[in-house]
Amino acid sequence: MNQETTSESIAKGRTLGAFRCLNCFVRISPPKGATTYKCPHCGFEWRVSWPLPDLPRIRGPVWEVNRRLAEEAIAKKKKGKK
Repeated sequence: MNQETTSESIAKGRTLGAFRCLNCFVRISPPKGATTYKCPHCGFEWRVSWPLPDLPRIRGPVWEVNRRLAEEAIAKKKKGKK
């Protein structure tokens, strides 16, 4: 009988080298060393830091790109209501 501790079972489910997009929550994996990465699912772009060589973290949005995408979505929604 193989008994695992709770922390061992949680560690099995972790993925290194990936994070979730904070807009659409899809798990994405940027290329190693990338400073920005665009989500292939929703198009939002994120600034990326690397605290460890294999561990990317989102630092925040790339404001110019995400603001433009949000404005386009709002304009499209307003146009559809008319």
